[in-house]
Amino acid sequence: MMAEPRGYFGIGIYGSKTKLNVGTLWRSAAIFDAAYVFTIGKRWPQQASDTLKAWKHVPFLEFQTSDEWIEALPKGCVPVAIEIAAGARPLQEYTHPERACYLLGAEDGGVPKHLLARCRDVVQLPGTYCLNVAVAGSIVMYDRAIKRGGDSSAG
Repeated sequence: MMAEPRGYFGIGIYGSKTKLNVGTLWRSAAIFDAAYVFTIGKRWPQQASDTLKAWKHVPFLEFQTSDEWIEALPKGCVPVAIEIAAGARPLQEYTHPERACYLLGAEDGGVPKHLLARCRDVVQLPGTYCLNVAVAGSIVMYDRAIKRGGDSSAG
């Protein structure tokens, strides 16, 4: 009998433009067993796209600044930016850390360079175009679940 993989992850958005993206990401985070969801720079209320009522199951953290986010990272948690950037590792070749905090940027601005520099890893999804931020986050969480031996039938 194989032991369950240990660790945890959080996922969030820097500068999210729409509350729909936050709600959809939060719903996916609940499905993929995220430890928490967060935003940096904006606050959004409960969403119609959050049909699972994820706020009851996955904590939501709001940071006003990127410094607040970095300071709040749990001990040993690896900040991982998901971004189309020079030198980014392809997701299909990436080994997810045991303890990770994934950071996505809004579609119109991405993850700013000052935050990319503070992330240990920068990972890029396949393709050359920007995906919807909630979709990109869902792909990353699915990839993590598959590679770490999680249930691929989530949802």
